[in-house]
Amino acid sequence: MQLNASAVRTVRRGQVQPRGITRTASELTSCHTQSVARGVLVLPGLGNNAGDYAPLAAQLEACGMAVEVAQVTRPDWSRNAAALTDPNWWRGTLKPRPAVDWYLTRVDAAMQRLKRRVEKAEAPIALLTHSAGGWLGRVYLLDWGTAGVDRFVSLGSPHLPPPRGAPVVDQTRGILSACSDMCPGAYHSSIQYVTICGKFVRGAPLAGSAKEVEYDIAGGNRAGWLAKFAGIGYQQVCGDAEVWGDFIVPQPSAHLEGATHVDLEGVFHSPLGGQLPFFGPWYGSPKVLELWLQHLTGEPGPGDATVGRTLVQPAEHVSVHAA
Repeated sequence: MQLNASAVRTVRRGQVQPRGITRTASELTSCHTQSVARGVLVLPGLGNNAGDYAPLAAQLEACGMAVEVAQVTRPDWSRNAAALTDPNWWRGTLKPRPAVDWYLTRVDAAMQRLKRRVEKAEAPIALLTHSAGGWLGRVYLLDWGTAGVDRFVSLGSPHLPPPRGAPVVDQTRGILSACSDMCPGAYHSSIQYVTICGKFVRGAPLAGSAKEVEYDIAGGNRAGWLAKFAGIGYQQVCGDAEVWGDFIVPQPSAHLEGATHVDLEGVFHSPLGGQLPFFGPWYGSPKVLELWLQHLTGEPGPGDATVGRTLVQPAEHVSVHAA
């Protein structure tokens, strides 16, 4: 079935309220305004390039926002291999800098372009981060400053390190632990933090038959191997295979303490999801964007509040199939 925005409800602190959506998918492509309402700086996730976010940026521009994407290419991510020469990588005590300075300088270049665009309108700026761009954005705000920024929104970002003592290898080799120590939770009081995570599949342990580990995936029962594959990744990120997540990032790792938490049913991690029929819509797909756009703009929809934990959940499991 197609994603039905009218079926969405907001659940906050145990209370259920009906809610509406401020913009439909068609309106997202035609809500032009005469002046810039907000600046948005997009931080790409691991393995992605700037072009992957062009459709999302176009939707936001159509809504009167000035959007800049940090200019990262897929080959650029190989620069992370330079950290192998740091003894801290081998000890698992690696710090973000200078390991990811190459990325942060791209972010700052995009920020300066964006500030020039919004300067006349004096529009506020939101950091919109995807996947690893989430913790990278937190490091950027810590070391480059928060001037002009009033919102931080992460989409499927692994913010937290694996639990101490968990029998897994921290894939960031200590960087996430360093981030949690240096800028824990919703660190900057002047910024509204929103962490968003998709509930695409509940992971399953690798051991056991496929029949024993069938779970609802994007609204339907599918082969257990997909749940097992997700579980392998979840285990490495949060120490537990049997949790919900967006197929790459598990929910327990995606939310920051003190932030507004948004969980989206049936939403896949990557922009590639919309191109593959056995996955599903990603965070930037038009009908999914409807569900969280108000958290980016700072304009609450009906029944919304600006604080507290928010669970955005369709009334039933949702599956969006590629055309």
